[in-house]
Amino acid sequence: MPTPQQVVLLSGLSGAGKSVALRALEDLGYYCLDNLPAPLLPQAVSMLDLDGYPRVAIAVDARSAHNLTSLPEHLDALLQLNVDVRVLFLEANDETIIKRYSESRRSHPLSNGQLTVSECIGMEREVLGDIREMGHCIDTSGMAASKLRQWIRDFIVSDKAKLTLIFESFGFKHGIPLDADFVFDARCLPNPYYDPDLRPLTGMDQPVADFLMRQPTVGPYLTHILGFLERWLPEFERDQRSYVTVAIGCTGGQHRSVYLAEELKRHFARSRQVMIRHREQDGY
Repeated sequence: MPTPQQVVLLSGLSGAGKSVALRALEDLGYYCLDNLPAPLLPQAVSMLDLDGYPRVAIAVDARSAHNLTSLPEHLDALLQLNVDVRVLFLEANDETIIKRYSESRRSHPLSNGQLTVSECIGMEREVLGDIREMGHCIDTSGMAASKLRQWIRDFIVSDKAKLTLIFESFGFKHGIPLDADFVFDARCLPNPYYDPDLRPLTGMDQPVADFLMRQPTVGPYLTHILGFLERWLPEFERDQRSYVTVAIGCTGGQHRSVYLAEELKRHFARSRQVMIRHREQDGY
């Protein structure tokens, strides 16, 4: 049986990094199309398959808002063609997008000369809401372009047939990740920050790990998260989910959340496909 054509449908908010992602996909050997109207998806993919392009990436966004309501039926048409389709949605918080537009001095695609950038972002979130629910979300708030390119590569090489667990540490003082499916709050645990020797370290350093392992509340907290995920992940698999993002937060995203994310990764990597990111340390 021939290998199915691989198609990445890329969408997301303007200013969230779609151009960077599309260039990363091009570097990975994908034939890229930007701002293709949704009704042309099956036709374009079929023609590119006939022309010998086994990997295709197509960006669809709010610039073609009048066509987006029909996107689900066109995705179904692609699946009928035995195409391996992945949907990737990029988003960021309003503050990050406004800052990026201010620095680039570009106007928002939905701007009509009367709306503020903040109002345009709100409109775009509403227009793209259904697409967001179709695929895997990456929150690029504050993310460096190099880190986004790395995450695009990880997304592509992961086995779609298996559920991928993503563990993400973060600091509550910088906001909750927009792409989280579950959020666990580790601020109730003893904080290594108050030890001057541990303050400059992170949860990946052994002295911090030793400190947390000595605390009587850390072990049970970790056990309860493990038990919750072990119980409910099979339900996500039965629902044919490809990705589940588990975010663990502490105050600054340096010690407790990083340690817990690493421990969760270590546990589940024995039996599942796992990815990890530390938001406050990975170029955000």
